[in-house]
Amino acid sequence: MTPLESDFLGAAECHKPADIRRLLAAGLSPTAPINGRTPVQWMHEMYYRSDAFPECLRLLLDAGGTLDDPLLAPVLLNDAESLRAACAANPGLIRHRTSLVSTFTPLVGATLLHVAAEYGNLTAAETLLRAGAEVDARAAVDEWGLNGHTPLFHTVNSNANRSEPVMRLLLEAGAMPDVRLAGITWGKGFEWETTVFDVTPISYAQLGLLPQFQRKERDIDHNLRLLLKAAGRPVPPLQNIPNRYLYPDSRKAG
Repeated sequence: MTPLESDFLGAAECHKPADIRRLLAAGLSPTAPINGRTPVQWMHEMYYRSDAFPECLRLLLDAGGTLDDPLLAPVLLNDAESLRAACAANPGLIRHRTSLVSTFTPLVGATLLHVAAEYGNLTAAETLLRAGAEVDARAAVDEWGLNGHTPLFHTVNSNANRSEPVMRLLLEAGAMPDVRLAGITWGKGFEWETTVFDVTPISYAQLGLLPQFQRKERDIDHNLRLLLKAAGRPVPPLQNIPNRYLYPDSRKAG
């Protein structure tokens, strides 16, 4: 791996557009594979989620990089104008199915709304719903009967709780907070891969407390309250957050 490639992986992992711009100017190829993946693939397969992701991806695409599924571009770029135009030109786009590597909740046989939910792209999610996207569309089910989840599952324990606004949007649009799956595999193919069974969005949110999910207790508590309320269930007082047994000094807790 060249120094340019190594620096790019760091910039892609932490969403640093200025560094990506500098590396492209220094000769980084936007198409040549790095350890078997193109820069664009590395960009959207990294686990970090932030507002800078669309800008980083756009830099690579504008430089000549390509997505395996070009129809994902306006969703991943969180570009409402381009997405509206694409939906107007192709009304069937809201039912388009795609698959791409996801470090968390699977994106296999997923709709564009699943993708928007996974990356926390609120503008894209709003645009898709206005275009008629099905709020409870199901992703693909694997050979074991696992997955088949709705977009809401991507939002309930997202990285840095980035997808919380999308979660609220989906719930307001009528997403079911208690739809039950036989199971779902988190982080398929990664070191933190975990298969969980008999899950709903509510229980999936709570699974964010598992150490390999690396989510913050306060975020999980907040999301659970929203989901329980949307399900018409009572929201009991949860007074031990962060957990005093795990975090004797609560200032250290997430």
